[in-house]
Amino acid sequence: MSAARAVVLSGTGGVWTVRTEAGETHAATLRGRLKQAGRSKLAVGDEVTVERDARSGAWTITHIHERRSVLSRRAPGGARGERIVAANVDQVVVVFAMAKPEPHARMLDRFLVIAEGNGLSARVVLNKVELATPADVDALAAPYEAAGYPVHRTSVKQQIGLKALRNALVGKVSALTGPSGVGKSSLLNALFGGLRLRTGEISESVNKGRHTTVGAVLVPLDDPAGGYVVDTPGLREVGLWGLPPEHLDHCFPEFRPYLGQCRFQDCAHDAEPACAVRAAVLSGAVSRARYESYRKLRAETPDPTRHWE
Repeated sequence: MSAARAVVLSGTGGVWTVRTEAGETHAATLRGRLKQAGRSKLAVGDEVTVERDARSGAWTITHIHERRSVLSRRAPGGARGERIVAANVDQVVVVFAMAKPEPHARMLDRFLVIAEGNGLSARVVLNKVELATPADVDALAAPYEAAGYPVHRTSVKQQIGLKALRNALVGKVSALTGPSGVGKSSLLNALFGGLRLRTGEISESVNKGRHTTVGAVLVPLDDPAGGYVVDTPGLREVGLWGLPPEHLDHCFPEFRPYLGQCRFQDCAHDAEPACAVRAAVLSGAVSRARYESYRKLRAETPDPTRHWE
């Protein structure tokens, strides 16, 4: 048998599509002893070793390498659930449009909290900036830049911000998400022409309606430096299942300098006296809109079975 290291691109019915380091794509099945050892829960993005049978030509996954990160659905109590959306993700890239559809900042906040809850870095892409005034774009970007998130202002039509975004994606594994219709596929086609994604393909895959993919799919980037984009149709359903409410404040980076400074150790930053976070909001050091998003999400998190829609 000939062995090679590969990454899992997709999988269905026990057959996994893998891409070797040499750039070859093969269909592979999981070796029986891995199933018996309890290592049968493969995910898109997993790095594996595959071997090819000299007689049959069939490829088999013989080893699953340790994961460096996971984007997963949370189980009650803060433990990781069985649903792993993607493995070995480096960053979550949240794409919103300035218009058509109109941006909803609280939905953007929710996507960012999903990333924070999984311990992943995130960046924001404000697309279709040609449909808004520079002042409106800056106003939407300001609280996220203040929180420490990289914010990309992009336009496919006017070729704005594409080089910087491309540089942020190459060489990394990026989970791409955002509402339907914000132009994710068109943006990727402009950045990496070799992808030739159908317009609306990724958008519809995260829509609540018809899915173009059943599970997450890893798409190799057309660049010498490599890199992948994870199309994540299930991300809207991942939410923060079981994330303890008292941990939500840590998912807002701009809150962190003030955590531990409140009068009460278990402060919910709502109506308690001498709350350092609320004082930061009143002083303008923390965005009031972001704080209101926190309060809304804090009211939702006690139910571990709730889906964020």
